[in-house]
Amino acid sequence: MVQYAVTLKDGEWTVFKDGDPVRSGLSRSAAVREAETLAFAAEEQGQSVELLLQTYTGELATKHSGGE
Repeated sequence: MVQYAVTLKDGEWTVFKDGDPVRSGLSRSAAVREAETLAFAAEEQGQSVELLLQTYTGELATKHSGGE
């Protein structure tokens, strides 16, 4: 399983893959798009995906996909 996350870090929205930052300095909507694009590509390769999205209030929303 691969995990992508979008969180607010040091005042910037950052995309993480398995805990490592991939891109930062984005708007929240751009970070969500980036994470969803990466997650979709992983799903196409047959991986299961967990997508964590931090809301503006700090809560986490989680999405899971199938895969192998």
